[in-house]
Amino acid sequence: MNSIHNKNAIGTTVDMAIFHRIDINLYPLFIAIFEQKSISKSAQILSITQSAASHALQRLRQHLQDDLFVRAGNKMLPTPFAEQIYPVIKNALIAIQGISLQKQNFDSSMVQTLKIAVHDEIEPIIFPKLVTHFHQLNLAIQFSSIKLDRKNVVTDLATQQIDFVIDLEQNFGEKIQFEKLVQDQFVVCTQQQSMTEDIYLASPHIGVSSRRTGVLIEDIYLNRKQFSRQVFLRCQHYSTALQILSQQSQAILTIPKHILVHLQLIGGLNIFDVPVELPNLDMGMYWHKDLELNLRHKFLRSEISKIFA
Repeated sequence: MNSIHNKNAIGTTVDMAIFHRIDINLYPLFIAIFEQKSISKSAQILSITQSAASHALQRLRQHLQDDLFVRAGNKMLPTPFAEQIYPVIKNALIAIQGISLQKQNFDSSMVQTLKIAVHDEIEPIIFPKLVTHFHQLNLAIQFSSIKLDRKNVVTDLATQQIDFVIDLEQNFGEKIQFEKLVQDQFVVCTQQQSMTEDIYLASPHIGVSSRRTGVLIEDIYLNRKQFSRQVFLRCQHYSTALQILSQQSQAILTIPKHILVHLQLIGGLNIFDVPVELPNLDMGMYWHKDLELNLRHKFLRSEISKIFA
């Protein structure tokens, strides 16, 4: 078995003689396949053809004398040896990246793209201000608003498929950093002429969520106070809910204030404070901890923070 499989072969000195046999460029591909579980996606991230990625993987397999990945359905799953060496290779590449960037003079004109994953309803709050701000800096940036997929946030940020996620505050794990940008609060929208706690809890409600199932965020807070409400309709967009409100005289919509401001309010609808205490909503940006010292990333984070300061 190759000596790389033997932990005792790893010492504290560097054997310069073996480096002429090592192609360092193969290791970013290893990390990409490990995290994406796909050769085609990895090739796309590294801007190479799928054929080139397959040939490179074959060379790395021969060098390390291990299959590294086995196909299971449409996924490439790591072997036990690949699981063992992944953190070592990832940390080494991060260290090399940090050294490479440490002495570079950063020029903001080098920023050519900005990719942000954001929920449909939050996009109108974020992107008009974002585009205006960066255009005022005379930066020729290509902006991409990408549909938020909360299940893949960690992977998408780690592999730099996206630069940032902008979403409500929640826990995506210790590798994901968060900075608050906007604080929002719920308000009530309805045709009714007054609003009390009794009216609020007794009236039919419209709930809005892009998820197929699961408790709505308002109901999580209401349930903690041992309150409940009747949700007669669950739809995907607040704009749809506002149209239905105009048809239902007793219906109630609980909606974040910043989102309501960016929607067309149909005549006859009234806005009230929520008569039941609900906490404020903190919305902010997420990024991967490994990019904390990346100069491009630090610049973008700083500028985005200025927009909402």
